Amino acid sequence: QVQLVESGGGSVQPGGSLRLSCAASGYTYSSYCMGWFRQAPGKQREAVAVIWPGGSSTYYPNSVKGRFTISQDNAKNTLYLQMNSPQPEDTAMYYCAAGTPSWGACSSRANQYNYWGQGTQVTVSS
Repeated sequence: QVQLVESGGGSVQPGGSLRLSCAASGYTYSSYCMGWFRQAPGKQREAVAVIWPGGSSTYYPNSVKGRFTISQDNAKNTLYLQMNSPQPEDTAMYYCAAGTPSWGACSSRANQYNYWGQGTQVTVSS
């Protein structure tokens, strides 16, 4: 069955760096849109990075653009999120997700993703 397992979360000081990983199994990884989403208490789940199948394109919201980088290793079926200069407002549970492309494009909407990991907590605090 499909499994997405995140790792790499933890506590980090503002301005530091952290790399999240997501190991995928049970489906054809290279055919899916892959995304990192986050959800803070009392807030809606939001996309922080999306990568198209094969890495042909990426999406970042303005809130993380220039600080976060999504990448993947198709040979290892692993997705990464490099978080540079995180800020306290980046504190949240981070999830990786897999979804099928629609007309060749990947969505930033959480309800377009079929499979989800269990999440990893990221806390940014001094």
